[in-house]
Amino acid sequence: MNATRLLTLIFIANAAFATPPVAPIKPVSDTYHGVTVVDNYRWLEDWNDPAVKAWSDGQNVHARGRLDALPHIAEIRDRVAEILSAQSISYGGLHFAGDLLFAIKRQPPKQQPFLVVMESALHPEAARVLVDPNALNAKGTTAIDWYVPSPDGKLVAVSLSEGGSESGDVHVFDVTTGQPVFEVVPRAQNGTGGGALAWLPNGKSFFYTRYPQGNERPPEDRDFYMQVYHHVLGTPVTQDRYEIGKDFPKIAEVIIETSHSGVALVSMQKGDGGEFQHYARSLDGNWHQLTHYEDRVVQAALAPDTAGDRTGIYFVSLKNAARGQLLKLTLASRTGSSTEPTPMQVVLHEGPDTLVSEFSLHASNLAFTATRIYATYQLGGPSAVRAFDLSGLPVGEPRQFPVGSVTDVVAGSSGSDTVLFRDTSYIDVPSWFAFDPAVSATSKTPLSQTAPVDFADCEVVREFAASKDGTKIPVNIIRKKGLVLDGSHPCLVTGYGGYGINITPAFRAARRVLVEQGVIFAEANLRGGAEFGDEWHHLGSLTRKQNVFDDFAAACSHMIEAGYTYSEKLAVEGGSNGGLLMGATLTQNPALMHCVVSHVGIYDMLRVELSSNGAFNIPEFGTVKDEAQFKALYAYSPYHHVRDGEKYPAILFLTGANDPRVDPLQSRKMTARLQAAGADCLLRTTADSGHGIGSSLRQSIAETVDVDAFLFSQLGVDYRPVKK
Repeated sequence: MNATRLLTLIFIANAAFATPPVAPIKPVSDTYHGVTVVDNYRWLEDWNDPAVKAWSDGQNVHARGRLDALPHIAEIRDRVAEILSAQSISYGGLHFAGDLLFAIKRQPPKQQPFLVVMESALHPEAARVLVDPNALNAKGTTAIDWYVPSPDGKLVAVSLSEGGSESGDVHVFDVTTGQPVFEVVPRAQNGTGGGALAWLPNGKSFFYTRYPQGNERPPEDRDFYMQVYHHVLGTPVTQDRYEIGKDFPKIAEVIIETSHSGVALVSMQKGDGGEFQHYARSLDGNWHQLTHYEDRVVQAALAPDTAGDRTGIYFVSLKNAARGQLLKLTLASRTGSSTEPTPMQVVLHEGPDTLVSEFSLHASNLAFTATRIYATYQLGGPSAVRAFDLSGLPVGEPRQFPVGSVTDVVAGSSGSDTVLFRDTSYIDVPSWFAFDPAVSATSKTPLSQTAPVDFADCEVVREFAASKDGTKIPVNIIRKKGLVLDGSHPCLVTGYGGYGINITPAFRAARRVLVEQGVIFAEANLRGGAEFGDEWHHLGSLTRKQNVFDDFAAACSHMIEAGYTYSEKLAVEGGSNGGLLMGATLTQNPALMHCVVSHVGIYDMLRVELSSNGAFNIPEFGTVKDEAQFKALYAYSPYHHVRDGEKYPAILFLTGANDPRVDPLQSRKMTARLQAAGADCLLRTTADSGHGIGSSLRQSIAETVDVDAFLFSQLGVDYRPVKK
């Protein structure tokens, strides 16, 4: 190729991404409670419109051109790939069944985690691979959503989904052979609503969550109205028996559990706002409601000490106990039993720390053994596991990392009081420990992860920022030892603040790429989480959501005032609800930071409830149908507060085309509005990913490279390769 032709091609390529495609203004007006709101980019909501796809593709071309041309991109890619692809084996999702231990194993450079089984936590090297999505799909886009082994450990049910969709079908595998057996059960799992399954004691059938199929509901309702069905192995799915759920709300989310006697427990959450009801199925097949929303019971778990015709159930309750208390109810396993349910008794009283609750298929915050209760407590971000006897008296605690967090607590084999728990911190790699109360000893197990990077030159400090109303907000900071607080350092601050989710210390190997280049990392525990109990959550939800944005602004300001950095060296990053946080921060305090990275975020708060899964979010954010909630939503909605002529920080938006939790339209509309206002804004859309759950290793590396290179270029970091 001659030089003239080469230069022409380079010019054309450069011109293609020199400026992003302009989104035409097509105003649409809505009136809410007498307030008229104009939406100039409503047309970008329709992904079926070829013009929308063309605009999105053009944004990707523009973003790729900019990102691929960033300084030191090749070296950054090599370093990120080196760390994330390192042979750092880790185990999670532990579950005992029969005489076996099942686990999800991550083993880079494999693209996806896979399911293994072993005879002991002491010998993971002898584990057998049961279900490997990498073998099922060479592209690396098939993911395990969850798995449930049968009580005897001979079969395992696995939900598999594609392309980040989180829309899973249940496949049953023989544990001895690793081969699929029996029929596939469709539509048991979906994005926000999730899914669950619980085996009956004989291992020949199971209860499962079922979404509408065929013409049972209109297309727009197919991801709602979850119900519980019963499936017998070896029979057509069309013959499955309905169990419970017809009276559940549209936005019901369901978890199922069964005891070894056959009693079933269903926990139902109304959307994502923390309102629950619980139901038990007695052995004669009848369902009974145990709790109501007003009881403020946020978690239920079957006790392992079922005896005779009685069943014990533990409840985490917030009623008159904002920090949580543990209750126990004993009820008859059969309807018509002469013995009435016993009154609920308080086992663990409310204390100064927050008893953690969890709504998940295999809840890992509580573990019950023969004579012990292990409970996880929140300490304002860090967490700890504590041991009690069955009456609630403390009996000693396992040793844990300082400023660390317990992410899983798993009861050992049947009849034992030993418990496994995984502990980590910002700079300590996740490790699995065994605690034996008989000798009050904590020992590290071979399941512990090996660290692909070393943070020995770093320290973690926990400081506090004063929010607008004076509330003290914890700020957890990773910094190099001996750091001089002269206000000159590049700094990245992140946060979340929503849904009662606790932001706990977590080890992220990829964070080393930032830290070794001199970037200070800070993570804030904002209101909206539950780090300090139920009230901490409610003070950051619904009409009080502005508190979250004030808290985060205070955390950023603290990093400046404490001498870590200054605005030109400050970046912020968040995702999902944390993406909303990024949008509110850049529109409310545009001069506070120099650049913003926002993943799968929410920005148009007046339209979010109309997305395919939007109704799930109403209990947390509110609805425009309520006047007070509309006013609060409109007051902070980032999309509606972009101002023409304002000097905004540089922004990188990242989204996935298959996201079932936050519709990519949110990122499209926010990008169009900011670009129209003159902001330097990039939109990166990945075609075969979703909310980030189920992303392949390859996708994670590519995203991390783009984010790191963007941050370094914006913060003036002259990347220097690490000396080996």
